[in-house]
Amino acid sequence: MTTADSRKIADFWFDPICPWAWMTSRWMLEVEKLRPVDTRWHVMSLAVLNENREDLPEKYKQNLANAWRPVRVLIAAAQAHGDKVLGPLYTELGTRFHNQGLPNERSTIEAALVAAGLPVELADAADSDAFDAELRASHQEGISLVGEDVGTPVIAVDGADGERVAFFGPVVTPIPRGEAAARLWDGTILVASTPGFYEIKRTRTAAPSFE
Repeated sequence: MTTADSRKIADFWFDPICPWAWMTSRWMLEVEKLRPVDTRWHVMSLAVLNENREDLPEKYKQNLANAWRPVRVLIAAAQAHGDKVLGPLYTELGTRFHNQGLPNERSTIEAALVAAGLPVELADAADSDAFDAELRASHQEGISLVGEDVGTPVIAVDGADGERVAFFGPVVTPIPRGEAAARLWDGTILVASTPGFYEIKRTRTAAPSFE
């Protein structure tokens, strides 16, 4: 029988606007059902990651300019109500952004806050830089584990030998369910724990499927 003391913590850094991070986050919820792992949520920011980059498509730059808004609200919510609210608020934001295709605007953020049981006034943080120092610190904590040439999500967990294992991804679609999710977790930890292992990659041929 798995006890609370025997379960591992997987630290998961996300940006709620990233559809691929959303897919991975829903996979982690599947993993929790079949492996002794609990997810601890943290905020990172694609806007911070790509700050001052000039080699990005113009449309992507526009998306990044708007990307500050939900991550600021997440940090403000955690500062006011504790980190425990990050998971539920991420679920409400991600469901609206990705599953429902709603725009990244104040009304969507307000609806997510209400659904997560949080004060709607937290949406004011979207257009304020009051929490940017805390946002940057959270982002840096995650990205420092894997390097600047990756994105979101970043996952860190204690490996079988007790050493901290951190990696970007996995990038996957559709969301693995049940035992398939558990097997992917086992394999990911196995390769990420291998000394000197850095990358497995192939060209993406499908868009995220939010089924």
